[in-house]
Amino acid sequence: MMKPTLKNYDLTDSVAVVTGSAGLLGIQHALALAELGASVVMTDIRTDAAQKAAETVGSEYATPVLALLLDVTDIESIRAAYQRIIDRFKRIDILINNAAIDPKVSNDGGLIEASRFENLSLDSWNTQVAVGLTGAFLCCQVFGFHMAAHGGGVILNIASDLSVIAPDQRLYRKDNLPDDRQPVKPATYSVIKTGLIGLTRYLATYWADKGVRVNALSPGGVYNNQPDAFVTRLANLIPMGRMATLAEYRGAIQFLCSNASSYLTGQNILMDGGRSVL
Repeated sequence: MMKPTLKNYDLTDSVAVVTGSAGLLGIQHALALAELGASVVMTDIRTDAAQKAAETVGSEYATPVLALLLDVTDIESIRAAYQRIIDRFKRIDILINNAAIDPKVSNDGGLIEASRFENLSLDSWNTQVAVGLTGAFLCCQVFGFHMAAHGGGVILNIASDLSVIAPDQRLYRKDNLPDDRQPVKPATYSVIKTGLIGLTRYLATYWADKGVRVNALSPGGVYNNQPDAFVTRLANLIPMGRMATLAEYRGAIQFLCSNASSYLTGQNILMDGGRSVL
């Protein structure tokens, strides 16, 4: 007999939608949900990558996994995906808004110079906000409204430790470059992740009486073979002295998307090795 606390983690018969699921963390979120028995819909604008990610998840866990094309910036694309999910599974219980454009540290340790505030183009601003923030808004309108109309569910927005602290631009500095050419984490990233926290709080109260819980998870940096100099700089800012591993956020996903967190809503859960408390 399953113990009551463990039973709260059981997602059998639940249907979860993960946006941007072919990305670095998206597949980890899907694996976390599949491990608990959820049927997982892995959506991405890159259909081949989504299919490959779905095959990986499906090969590890005996639960239905479906890959779907979904452009979070296009309401018609979202509605089409929604209809396919309802046709197949008849319900949606969990939405993880994970899709984002995240400028990464390059092999030489920096980000593109165009990321500097004075160089950031309006097109770049609009594109990144459209994917990371407006996309979450649109997905909540479609999938979240379904949950509100059918007894409740869970929305989890994937934010960042940079939703509560400013980027330390010293992490991205490159030797022998003048200040006006140094790469930086762009303003869009902080704005989008902070905006997701506002959306989280708004929807948590908006749909509270409909049984929809809305929270945010704010991860710190995840190790993915970044340059040694960058890893060392970042580790020195983290009290635990290291970056997160790829699978380290799975437990938080499982807690936040299951009945184990049934009295938690409107919160931003920071998992950053203690960096934000300094």
